[in-house]
Amino acid sequence: MTLTRTLGASLLAGCTFAIASPALAEHETTTENREDALTDTIIVTAKRRDTIASDAVAAPRQIALPADAAAIAARVAGGDIFGNGALSGQVSYRGLAGERVLGRVNGQRFATGGPNAMDPPLHYAPSILVERIDVARGVAPVAEGPSLGGAINAQLVQAQFTDSASLSPQMRVAGQYRSVDDSFAVGGLAALASERWRIGLIASREQGEDYRFPGGTAVGTRFERNLYDAHAGFRTDAGELFVEYRRSETDPSGNPPFALDMVYFNTDFVQGGFRGQIAEDVGLTVRLGHVAVRHLMDNQTLRQPRAVPAQARATFADADTVTAEAALRFGGSRSYFELGGDAEITDRFVTITNPTNPAFFIDSQPDIRAERLGAYLQWRGGVGAVQFELGGRIDRTEQSAGIPQLGSAVPMGPRGLAAAFIASGREADDTTFDVVARLWIEGGALTPRVTLARKTRVPSVLERFAWLPTEASFGLADGNIYVGNQTLKPEVAWIAEAGFDLANDWLTLRPTAYYRRVDDFIQGTPFDATPGVINSPVEMVASMSGDPTPLMFRNTDAELYGADLDFVLRPLASIEVAGTASAVRGQRRDIADDLYRIPPANLRVSATWSSGPLALGTELFAAADQDRVAQTNDELAGNGFAVVGLFGRYAFSDGFALEAGAENLFDKRYAPHLASRSRVGASDVPVGERLPGPSRGIWARITAQF
Repeated sequence: MTLTRTLGASLLAGCTFAIASPALAEHETTTENREDALTDTIIVTAKRRDTIASDAVAAPRQIALPADAAAIAARVAGGDIFGNGALSGQVSYRGLAGERVLGRVNGQRFATGGPNAMDPPLHYAPSILVERIDVARGVAPVAEGPSLGGAINAQLVQAQFTDSASLSPQMRVAGQYRSVDDSFAVGGLAALASERWRIGLIASREQGEDYRFPGGTAVGTRFERNLYDAHAGFRTDAGELFVEYRRSETDPSGNPPFALDMVYFNTDFVQGGFRGQIAEDVGLTVRLGHVAVRHLMDNQTLRQPRAVPAQARATFADADTVTAEAALRFGGSRSYFELGGDAEITDRFVTITNPTNPAFFIDSQPDIRAERLGAYLQWRGGVGAVQFELGGRIDRTEQSAGIPQLGSAVPMGPRGLAAAFIASGREADDTTFDVVARLWIEGGALTPRVTLARKTRVPSVLERFAWLPTEASFGLADGNIYVGNQTLKPEVAWIAEAGFDLANDWLTLRPTAYYRRVDDFIQGTPFDATPGVINSPVEMVASMSGDPTPLMFRNTDAELYGADLDFVLRPLASIEVAGTASAVRGQRRDIADDLYRIPPANLRVSATWSSGPLALGTELFAAADQDRVAQTNDELAGNGFAVVGLFGRYAFSDGFALEAGAENLFDKRYAPHLASRSRVGASDVPVGERLPGPSRGIWARITAQF
């Protein structure tokens, strides 16, 4: 029995979020999936399955697709989201977020372009085009690459091979309207495919205005994004050769938690490779890729009120990532030995300017380079009913920074910090080791499982080389000013998880309890022992920017522990109750304090009635108070809330459906604990308050597949 949970959602034939029985999930495997037994899969734009047993309900939790795919990934058990704007959300998984959770699109990893992560990986996965989101259960296998916690991959819709020797057309289209922000999204696929060839084009357009909440409008939250993609594959008797080019263009879009808004992200993705069997029981995967991000953000284009000339800023940021991966697998799908290696080279450059003064510019991240070379071994097999996956990997990472240039209008404070940075080492190297062991016992309705792991994370180039005190913090968006630390050591997490999967005709239940002990956990801490006393050049420069209490990234010690579960209850053939529940606690071990930005306990429950082509239902999402907050970071407590939505779906035919619903039915005003704080002065959200959730609204979506 596989351990997969499928949160089924068919955009093109229904965008329904459902937990299907584990056995049925086997029908969803593709060449991009690794092991379904170790992966939670949210199906977003796949064709609705017709293989569901009569006692299982296929219809299920339906939502208005958010533009941000991170909000969909956050629906897994243990998930939550840092709400940094309509297109900039970051997934929090079991208390870890940011670079601690590996993010990829179409299997390709890459560095984000913005120094404050306005473009986290799922920024490049428009929900209207996402086919599925794979989330590694608890701990990412070593084959996925280095990752302290979980790993997430968003797979966009693509052309699929057929069983015919002749080319035949494939077409998918979808469109959605949402009243709360007057937004629309349209997207689709046009393709030709045969048993040997697949050639496809996908495209999407999304646009939304400032969203409304009970009591006003959250000014500065409008967004625009386009995506274009061309891909092809040729299948031989041995396997598939594939190639893909994708262009993502984000136009002016608001980021109220940040000091600057997006003016543009122009990003090009290229990848290609081979996946298949080169001999009997010998599989080969090879992938090469390049991602180029070009980014501009400012406080002039969208920000209300616009910054005065002396404080006007426009920041240019570039990031280029080159990746190479190769793996040999000996054996079958359930018993194999895999040997692999991967390389990643990233180049970044960030320049802060004043658009009203050409003599003011600062290279805050000059010629930042990171090179990583990794190798791993992974063995999967079984002894009787006991199945296991054992893996280990080693990574060598080298990082360096160039020499910053400053314009003549830059004051002496930053000049002194730049001189000190130039005189420093500006280089670092680390060798890290990861080990993962997973065991589960198959047979019958109950499947016990255990995971033990040692996982690591090398400090980011921002955490190490941020010589200029700024608000760049890889998306914390908390208004604090941070500075880097070249003496940082890699984080090391010791992880234990235990749980079971129970599945029968009327119930699916999957609880998990876990503990993570993290040595050298990296967190912002007061710059020195006298916070608020300006007695150092760093504090002087930070005070010039409005914060006399800067934070420095330092190694601390931490622990995270908790439990989560997902469930499906089927009391009748036409009724399904499904949901998730999550709770996590994060604490410092070196001092008496809680970790920063830990999500509150939450519960999501949906109930669906289905009969023939019609499905109707409701969903409740509730979060508890969060008063266990980081005093070191001046984190404020969060209030609990509960919101209710309604949804319905009618399938006119197998490939044509209409969906509609209402969100926040009782027009409840609430602000999620992980929502960031507004910096927009002209908004109905007071400066410094958490961005509230959207007000009551309706949405409608039409989908078609030919």
